[in-house]
Amino acid sequence: QLQLVEAGGGLVQAGDSLRLSCAASGRSFSAYAMAWFRQALGKEREFVASISWSGGWISYADSVKGRFTISRDNAESTVYLQMNSLKLEDTAVYYCAATRGVLTTARRAYNNWGQGTQVTVSS
Repeated sequence: QLQLVEAGGGLVQAGDSLRLSCAASGRSFSAYAMAWFRQALGKEREFVASISWSGGWISYADSVKGRFTISRDNAESTVYLQMNSLKLEDTAVYYCAATRGVLTTARRAYNNWGQGTQVTVSS
């Protein structure tokens, strides 16, 4: 099991950038595929981006492709989400998640979750 703690959320204006981080504690961080999900008020939690244990395979939701970049530093047990050109519709609580399984976009496959960090984009 991993314990995950997100940081970096905040209030920004449309078009701004923000970098989220997720620090993991526990054993074998490098064995986990990692992902970011988000949940807007009144909506279901949705996939944002995922990265394999090696960083060699990455997947993005269509809504963030070209604007967001996921990366990881296994030496620091941290995964990042660089968010550029933020839009109003990116407003949500962002969650970091981990799985020992194969890289996937399916929420049910992830069994380690952080507490979330709020990102609010204003006009």
